Amino acid sequence: MKALKIGNLLAPVPIVQGGMGVGISLAGLASAVADQGGIGVISSAGLGVIYKDYSKDYRTASIWGLKQELKKAREATKGIVGVNVMVAMSNFADMVRTAIAEKADIIFSGAGLPLNLPSFLTEGAKTKLAPIVSSARAAKLLCQKWFAEYKYIPDAIVVEGPKAGGHLGYKEEQLVDEHYALESIVPEIVAEVHAFEAEHGCHIPVIAGGGIYTGEDIYRIMSLGAEGVQMGTRFLTVDECTVADAYKEKILSAKDSDTIVTGRGSGHPVRCLKNKFARSVKKLEGDLAKNGDELERMYVGSLRRAVEGDVDNGTIMSGQIAAVVHERKSAKEVISELMSEAEALGGCTLQQMADANAERRRLGL
Repeated sequence: MKALKIGNLLAPVPIVQGGMGVGISLAGLASAVADQGGIGVISSAGLGVIYKDYSKDYRTASIWGLKQELKKAREATKGIVGVNVMVAMSNFADMVRTAIAEKADIIFSGAGLPLNLPSFLTEGAKTKLAPIVSSARAAKLLCQKWFAEYKYIPDAIVVEGPKAGGHLGYKEEQLVDEHYALESIVPEIVAEVHAFEAEHGCHIPVIAGGGIYTGEDIYRIMSLGAEGVQMGTRFLTVDECTVADAYKEKILSAKDSDTIVTGRGSGHPVRCLKNKFARSVKKLEGDLAKNGDELERMYVGSLRRAVEGDVDNGTIMSGQIAAVVHERKSAKEVISELMSEAEALGGCTLQQMADANAERRRLGL
């Protein structure tokens, strides 16, 4: 089985559980994935809402909430636990500083380019930094910017394809353009990262996500040079995920054509399942000049409503692969199944595949 190495962190299973807010990726799910050898991720989005009883001040409650979630995860596992922090969040800096102060193993950051992320590292900090990008151009820019300004090299780079759920780094027309498919952009980003590695004598693992569901998907993407995968939707229906049963049932009953992209009014496209709310939003987004204010009001709290069970009037964030999720399992069962499928397809272990990828990159092939 391939181990994913990020600096001095070693994940026996090359799976990163995607950071899903608000209230989806919390300590329970993250620790369950980490305990099976993957990398569990706590989403910092919306923690001020979840922990509002601690403080009426959103920023204060968010900081307290992240501390509590990391503490609970640490009590449940000795595995690798990271934090997802979106650049677009108003309390981005608070969440990054808290994650570092609380010694999170790694920070994953996207929904915008985290150009200043290394500036938050304190002396002696052990937290690794992994930007999330959607193009080779963005990967190159971040590598160059971080090294030029902070003498810091990304510990890993995550590439998210257009089939991912939640916030997307693509224009609407790019979502159906094969040139932006994960299978197209992974080799481009691997090549760009390899060029940077050769120049600076370093190693940056590429982790790919967006539309990955089966062991076959993992095998295919790793064959393109990725050293790990990020999976979100696959973990939405596991026992340890605390979203409402109604949310899970919507995922389980989804069909191929049931996802939709909304969010044009906020400037942050979001892939979610079709429902009454999503259809209303999509209709209003047809005239942003007229409906902008109403849309802003609608967006607020929409994901939280769905997570708590109001699946008619909330945003049911999901990746495009929701249509192939048909049953509930534990995180342990899902990870075991994925690894068995991937290794059976290749006729070799994922570790052997990873070693071959590393050797090809070393030789410049």
